[in-house]
Amino acid sequence: MAVGIYFATTTGKTQDVAERLHALLSSTNAPKDLVDVADVSEFTELDGLICGTPTWNTGAETERSGTAWDGVLEDIAELDLSGKSVAIFGLGDSGSYTDNFCDAMEELHGFFKQAGATMVGYVDKSDYTFEESKSVVGDQFCGLALDEDSESDMTEDRLTKWAEQLKQEIPGL
Repeated sequence: MAVGIYFATTTGKTQDVAERLHALLSSTNAPKDLVDVADVSEFTELDGLICGTPTWNTGAETERSGTAWDGVLEDIAELDLSGKSVAIFGLGDSGSYTDNFCDAMEELHGFFKQAGATMVGYVDKSDYTFEESKSVVGDQFCGLALDEDSESDMTEDRLTKWAEQLKQEIPGL
């Protein structure tokens, strides 16, 4: 079973989290920056994916990440990812952007779901301080929400718990 970690980043924080997650999930392929992906069809060759995105275009309805993800969302939707588990993690700032916390995560989640992927890695929102997020589905985030600006002291614990959760939800981890 091959599981890949993909990320896009502007400041390097999403890459840092991807690398930390890889250390917790040593059975995954090494994290890969989306700018180094020639064609997202390589996603179809994997059994599972873990994808990380920041939120830069706060309040936007589309292209919320402000990264390379924005340019491949439609391409992802056209893939056949049936039978593949996909988990999303997102970075945001719950202090300065409390009304748009980790919004890009939901956009990425939606396009992978449209491609037929089995979405996993949902996280209870009750341990977070924010006003609104497009990434909340019911009482959960559609993935792991992280705040390296206002709550960086909570990242390690959240990552460790999420890694254990993913080991249960993604075959082969």
